[in-house]
Amino acid sequence: MEQSDVLKRVIGILTQAGEWVHEPEGVPVADAEEETNVVLQLLNDVMPRVVIPAEASGEEIGAILSEELGAPILQLATAFAVAFWELAEVHDSGRTEVSSLDVLRELALRAETEPGF
Repeated sequence: MEQSDVLKRVIGILTQAGEWVHEPEGVPVADAEEETNVVLQLLNDVMPRVVIPAEASGEEIGAILSEELGAPILQLATAFAVAFWELAEVHDSGRTEVSSLDVLRELALRAETEPGF
């Protein structure tokens, strides 16, 4: 999965979470279940299937997992870090006329239109 696709899906998760913050009754149960499914689907799409030989030692299992999962975990962490940094920069600049949702929309547009973003 391309980094821009992961970033757009992370933005969707963050956008939904932002809407819940303002729910007077808290997160509706159906929405929480749906969000869990969205997060699990992202993980399923990003994480590879890992085959571990039955005879593998604990050390070998650790090495296999690190090798197979390192890049996908980095891809997810990078997407969340980019979104956080964009939000933090606007916050730190004191630009109160720009909402978090505006920042996330702009970031999603950049991820869509800028190659290699």
